[in-house]
Amino acid sequence: MHCPFCQHQDTRVIDSRVSDDGATIRRRRECEACGERFSTLETVEIKMPVIIKGDGRREPFDAKKLRRGFDRALHKRPVSEEQIEAAVRAVVHQSRMTTERELPSRRVGEFVMAELRKLDHVAFVRFASVYRSFEDVADFREELDRLERDLPGEGQLPLLGGDVVPFDKNVDKNKKR
Repeated sequence: MHCPFCQHQDTRVIDSRVSDDGATIRRRRECEACGERFSTLETVEIKMPVIIKGDGRREPFDAKKLRRGFDRALHKRPVSEEQIEAAVRAVVHQSRMTTERELPSRRVGEFVMAELRKLDHVAFVRFASVYRSFEDVADFREELDRLERDLPGEGQLPLLGGDVVPFDKNVDKNKKR
């Protein structure tokens, strides 16, 4: 590491500390030539895949755009910020783990739908209706039928009528006041 003061090539590490989240290391350094001290931060740099859009355009992976998609689908749904953040992290992790340099946006959309399906069925159907370009009510009905058949929604509101399933077994938040 070059000294930022005198540009000497050799510095020595005096102290190293891992950040609270474990994502960075702060190193306190001292220049062997001029004696000045300074700090550096060391983080892992992982290259995310480039996203190939449906029309062939290529865009850098954007976690903020991913989060906005989750926020739109989960608007006014009973899902905590922590759950949303965990779902975004899961999609980022899945995208990174493909080890591909380029990833079709369709594949990322499938990752998002899998996470939404776990979080909230209504949000899943919202996202799927746009993502899969539902044309009419029959498309919605088909997706709802598939969802109800495949995933008996424990802890979620029923998709079509029926009894309300409480989110918390101790407190029925869905009762009318």
